[in-house]
Amino acid sequence: MGRVIRESGAVVSRRHLFFRECVRLGIDSLPLVLIVGAFTGAVSGWQGHYQLEGYLPFDLIGPATFKAIVLELGPVLTALIIAGRVSASIAAELGSMKVTEQIDALESMAISSTRYLAVPRIAAMTFMMPILVAQANFVALMGAAFVLTMILNLTSTQFWGLIPNFFYIYDVFSGLLKAFFFGLSSSMIGCYIGFRTTGGAEGVGAATITAFVWSCLAILILDFLLAMMLF
Repeated sequence: MGRVIRESGAVVSRRHLFFRECVRLGIDSLPLVLIVGAFTGAVSGWQGHYQLEGYLPFDLIGPATFKAIVLELGPVLTALIIAGRVSASIAAELGSMKVTEQIDALESMAISSTRYLAVPRIAAMTFMMPILVAQANFVALMGAAFVLTMILNLTSTQFWGLIPNFFYIYDVFSGLLKAFFFGLSSSMIGCYIGFRTTGGAEGVGAATITAFVWSCLAILILDFLLAMMLF
């Protein structure tokens, strides 16, 4: 973290690398994120209908689904999916460069591997994760609305009617703040493990798995700690 902060000026001086990583790590992940968001919303709506049936009015399904998606399901599930795609791929890329001595070659030419390889990836993932989560939240709400209105025969008014009464900017901000830290942690872990890879092709495979596992654990632990601080 200290090395990345010291080299953070590379985001401006090498902004072409930053934008390239934003496209590769963020925009290219969008189809997967939207699919996950749609089915997350669909199952949230279905389960909400099952849980509330016979106990509370169906008008509360909309606010309950909205809160669950914005505060927890959207940020956490999106981050876990991104950890599988991005953190593992970062570890594999940097691990392959490490075992083939490409990183040592950069250092021998007085090029900081942190500035050239780590900073653009970490900055891009930290910047793009809240954007991906916002997209996932929107699609999840659409998925929940589709399931409840088209399959379970609720009216649009029943789903959307009370959501404005329970809408708080703080909830949206909290979910996006979680996404910021999830993106930072998963990309940081991927870079750290990639730089420490040893042992040839077998080591690269082990680094990929390790990065995914530790990223998922970090996301879940951060989710709990941030929930305690924010709420």
